[in-house]
Amino acid sequence: MSKPLFVKASPGLKVPYENRANRYITDTAVEVPNTLYYRRRISDGDLIEVPEPKAVRKTTTKTEKGDQ
Repeated sequence: MSKPLFVKASPGLKVPYENRANRYITDTAVEVPNTLYYRRRISDGDLIEVPEPKAVRKTTTKTEKGDQ
């Protein structure tokens, strides 16, 4: 399986998702599959490939009985 792409639309454009023509990629970065459709949109300049966002660490704290 190919590594997914992280893309956003070029300024002023809305690009339809592959196989979902009623939903659009806008100026917010999204993860999409690495398919010919998205690679072609990048090549045409409709989409801009962006770096993969760093994972946000989630910290959880455990409270023991009586620590409330």
